[in-house]
Amino acid sequence: MAAVPHLMTLADLSGPQILRAVSHAYHLKQLSTPWLAPQLNSGKQPRLRMPSQSLFNKSIALLFSKRSTRTRVAAETASLLLGGRSLFLGKEDIQLGVNETPRDTARVIGGMCQGIFARVGDHSEIEELAKYSPVPVLNALSSLWHPTQVLADVLTLHEHAHLFDSSAPSPAPPVKAHTVPLPKLRPLTVAYVGDSANVLHDMLVTYPRLGHSLRIATPQKPVYQAPKPVWDRVKELKCDHKIWWGTNPREAVQGADVVVTDTWISMGQEAEYEQRVRDFAGFQVTEALCREGGAHADWKFMHCLPRKKHEVDDEVFYGPRSLVFPEADNRKWTIMAVFDLLFGKWDITSERHQKSEVF
Repeated sequence: MAAVPHLMTLADLSGPQILRAVSHAYHLKQLSTPWLAPQLNSGKQPRLRMPSQSLFNKSIALLFSKRSTRTRVAAETASLLLGGRSLFLGKEDIQLGVNETPRDTARVIGGMCQGIFARVGDHSEIEELAKYSPVPVLNALSSLWHPTQVLADVLTLHEHAHLFDSSAPSPAPPVKAHTVPLPKLRPLTVAYVGDSANVLHDMLVTYPRLGHSLRIATPQKPVYQAPKPVWDRVKELKCDHKIWWGTNPREAVQGADVVVTDTWISMGQEAEYEQRVRDFAGFQVTEALCREGGAHADWKFMHCLPRKKHEVDDEVFYGPRSLVFPEADNRKWTIMAVFDLLFGKWDITSERHQKSEVF
């Protein structure tokens, strides 16, 4: 019997496997939203095509111990489009952490559902779920990693490749096909200004393997640096040679094509609010910061959301540089792709591209 596949972080996948998942997400998005792809429907009425129903007659458990907007909505709508159903199990709904261990919970839920999408606190919780689950477990967010967010970010950058390369055609010419290939993306310099948290950790093990450089600025205190388990994976994958890390946000944005930030106060850190705001003084992403730091003239901005004004000002967040809402939308399509490959087909670690299955 084949080993049960799990996905805890994008470090668990190779570069080609990551791009395969992103390409599959782009394919599923075009099938499900043809009105967003005019190059596929020139001179004709857009036709909705149902993607492969790999979750037909399957149930996916959404095991969330933390509140969620984008991840929950993306997961529930993605399950539906793949022909399955999802069960939202919040911390007030089940016995986990009160009267039942993760080991027993994994065995019980895994006996009734065909996949577990878990949003947890400490990363050890999801590791234990995966250890004892008879069905695939996907990390929806943990203290260390946030793989589905970074997949959405990569898809967003590929979709906007023409913004970073004046020679890239946009929009694409009409084609006679259900979908078009994922746009090629030139090597970028991606700057991250903020806390060393789960989103950055998956960026560290992903972008360098896709040919991009990372420039990072975090406050000097050790609490804002990448923890050893994360940095061990970075070195294991030989990603560190494409990473610059300092404490000055102006230095970090030098030559940046994309500037990224994240929350300064994660869930569970509310008591540290005042201290963290002091520690991050000067880290707000603004036009002035990026101009003075020497970012490219046409730099773009991303944020995983939810956002606070001290992290990025309104001019950048709501302005033409911002990709935050396409980025949020893409949470659905990348989660849908991983649900299809992991829960539906147990095929997440293959490097072959999916066949274009439509109904």
